[in-house]
Amino acid sequence: MKRTICILLAALLCCLEMAADGTRLNTVVIDAGHGGKDAGCVSKDGKTYEKTITLDIAKTLARRINDEYPDVKVLLTRDRDVYITLDGRAECANRADGDLFISIHVNSTVQSSPNGYSVHILGQSSNKNRDLFAYNMDVCRRENSVVMLEDDYSTKYKDFDPSDPESYIFMVLMQNSHLEQSLRFAQVISEKLKGGPIKADRGLWQDPFYVLWKTAMPSVLVELGFISNSADLAVLRKEANRDELAERLFEAFREYKNIYDSSMGEGAGQPQAQPQQTEAQPQQPETQARQQAQQTQSEEASGAFYAVQIFATSKEYSAGAPEFLGYSHRSVKAGKLNKYFISVSDDEQGARKNLAKIRKTYPDAFVVKIEGKNVTRIK
Repeated sequence: MKRTICILLAALLCCLEMAADGTRLNTVVIDAGHGGKDAGCVSKDGKTYEKTITLDIAKTLARRINDEYPDVKVLLTRDRDVYITLDGRAECANRADGDLFISIHVNSTVQSSPNGYSVHILGQSSNKNRDLFAYNMDVCRRENSVVMLEDDYSTKYKDFDPSDPESYIFMVLMQNSHLEQSLRFAQVISEKLKGGPIKADRGLWQDPFYVLWKTAMPSVLVELGFISNSADLAVLRKEANRDELAERLFEAFREYKNIYDSSMGEGAGQPQAQPQQTEAQPQQPETQARQQAQQTQSEEASGAFYAVQIFATSKEYSAGAPEFLGYSHRSVKAGKLNKYFISVSDDEQGARKNLAKIRKTYPDAFVVKIEGKNVTRIK
């Protein structure tokens, strides 16, 4: 079984590493969580269903994108109250060659006090207090457990048991080549939701959601409040508030599209202002600066140093790329992957001192020791 999983992972990773055919964000897939026989979370009085809220917000978001960007293809995984499998949602996005996948959900817990919104991308948190076997496992189980509703569950998902933490290991093994784009969009969503109808910001999370793992494109899952919290529920029950949440998601889409369209063209990964500088300073100064940075990096690699790893990807980025949010960075080539680091220091404490701040924008960041090409994670 494990050999089969590894083969499947290798095949999927190859697909993920293929470049986008176009140079612009042409197709977005909006996933209204749950539906049909899968109600999702239900309010304590039994009158409000997650599936109804997510569909309403998803359809409003789709209309806004269609109105503003008639050239962008917008697909809904469901446009009515029907049950769609997790595989079916991902297949819909993959068949359409989507450039972006947005999955809309509402949270819930047995306690009534938790509230607020959160934004999730694929992965396993490095923070032990957010470990997938502990803090956030209940959320992962709940969102993934809908596979149990399928008649052929035992055949289609024979290697995946949403109640068993060990089933998530194969997700964690995969290096998502869309991680940095997913993270960038998640950051934009989180920023746009601030000050909106749902007040509390619960931050950015990396979690092993099945639907995010199966989509071969930048993918984000957003939990828009707690249906189990009376204040959040009151907000979500009002149409005007749902419309505003959809509008804020649209604003996030608009900003991300501008970033995506600029970064996927020639000079991918460069800041939007960069082309304005090319007339006065063509390629040579930039190339020279990059070569100098690479030379410095090579010299530093001969001895040990410490840093914070923020992500690993098959893509190569130069200094000033928007993915680094203004941080200076170093990188190490590890097979087909490039590992990127910030907060470089000669000692561990120097690298670790900025870790809390860094994790606000790179939630899965962790401290490493680098010796040549060897990168060792430090607990």
